[in-house]
Amino acid sequence: MNITIVGCGKFGSTLADRLSGESYDITVIDTDMNKLRRVTDNYDVIGYGGNGTSFKLLEEAGISHTDVLIAVTGRDEVNLLCCVVAKKGNPKITTIARVRDITYYQERAYLQQSLGISMIINPEMTAATEIARLLRTPNAIDISSFAKGRAELLTFNLGGHNPLVELPIARMNQKLGTDILVVAVERGGQAMIPRGDFVFQRGDQVSICGSPRNTARFFQKLGLSAGQVDSAMIVGGGEIGYYLAKQLCETNLSVKILEADAARCEELSELLPEAMVIHGSSLNRETLMDEGLEDAHAVVSLTNMDEENMMLSILTSTCNPTAKLVTKVSRMPFSEVLKRLNLGSVICPKEITAQHIVQFIRAMQNSRGSNVETLYRILDDKIEALEFRLQANSQVLDTPLQDLPLRSDLLISTIIRSGRTFIPRGTDCLKRGDSVIVVTSHSGLKDITDILRTSDRSPLSAMRRTEDVTR
Repeated sequence: MNITIVGCGKFGSTLADRLSGESYDITVIDTDMNKLRRVTDNYDVIGYGGNGTSFKLLEEAGISHTDVLIAVTGRDEVNLLCCVVAKKGNPKITTIARVRDITYYQERAYLQQSLGISMIINPEMTAATEIARLLRTPNAIDISSFAKGRAELLTFNLGGHNPLVELPIARMNQKLGTDILVVAVERGGQAMIPRGDFVFQRGDQVSICGSPRNTARFFQKLGLSAGQVDSAMIVGGGEIGYYLAKQLCETNLSVKILEADAARCEELSELLPEAMVIHGSSLNRETLMDEGLEDAHAVVSLTNMDEENMMLSILTSTCNPTAKLVTKVSRMPFSEVLKRLNLGSVICPKEITAQHIVQFIRAMQNSRGSNVETLYRILDDKIEALEFRLQANSQVLDTPLQDLPLRSDLLISTIIRSGRTFIPRGTDCLKRGDSVIVVTSHSGLKDITDILRTSDRSPLSAMRRTEDVTR
């Protein structure tokens, strides 16, 4: 698939990184030669210097045989125009525009229809929606949804008093009376797909998979609340803070916004009459305490400074250790260091938005022959979780999983069949029409047959019985 990205800023660079790593043919365009050079030097892409709204430049960059154009410059109007010009040059092209202005975003349905744009995405709205989802399951630091919400993959930190500590995975469901699967664990910076004899330790970051009902029951059995928080303090009243507060107020949560700019406070008070808006700084400890930092069920740090957000989350963890923490970080060059700090769920808007776009493109691929419906990267991108839709005949169908020659470090974690979600056992078979969630440390899986060892991707008559990785 040929993809053109117009705009080589931070978000454009993130997209180039994600998409070039998925074996797409990427072309990037930017007027700033320094930005263009940084992207072409770091990633396997082709660069063109110039204005992405120029039809002549788009022609030179191969717009006639481009499958997708993604416009992510710093100006909404330029992004929309890029998509229009590209569509004129190639009526079959799929176009995606990043749009930040709330007026344009609210009119996205009209713009998409009238201008022929396939997808309009707002990074701040996307980040706010992700935060709101995390607040609905406060004990999870990351949540991924599959099969239209029928299955979930949740990641959480294992505290010292958790009943899982020193317990082997094989005994977990029996002890708790639950039906979920541990699909990945990160310990000491190393991510792994554990076996049944793996023993949990304090400090592990654990990823589990199951139906929403079963994952909620799992947290309840651990003595952890599964319901959403009742009150939230949002520190930083920018666009993400506004969108988040609006969503939370609509669900009748008690919302308090702390904002340093007095004019913005007045604006937020008019826009969000249900929320309490406080004029104050995140750096003023006395103000934070007076406004209830110690009692808030959730504290969401959304200022424009990563350092302020991190310091606020660390402060909250010391004075309010049970609060759900969400920390916005715009730059994540030291993810291993960040994980050692008590920051709760770390949100990076450009990474979330990039993932949404990658998922959209993968859905396009699916309609063109690939059967990957959804892909998430977890545990600092060390592990992939993929949803396959089994629509055609395949050599993996109707054979007990314990008899499939599966690749190492790969787990068939969940099957969704006729609306029913279940964890497969060794005697279960994959059926046509199933949605199957596969968790693996391998990257680049495109087809369900890629779960098999390379030498065994042929008729299964010569297949050997292998160890049951589904436990």
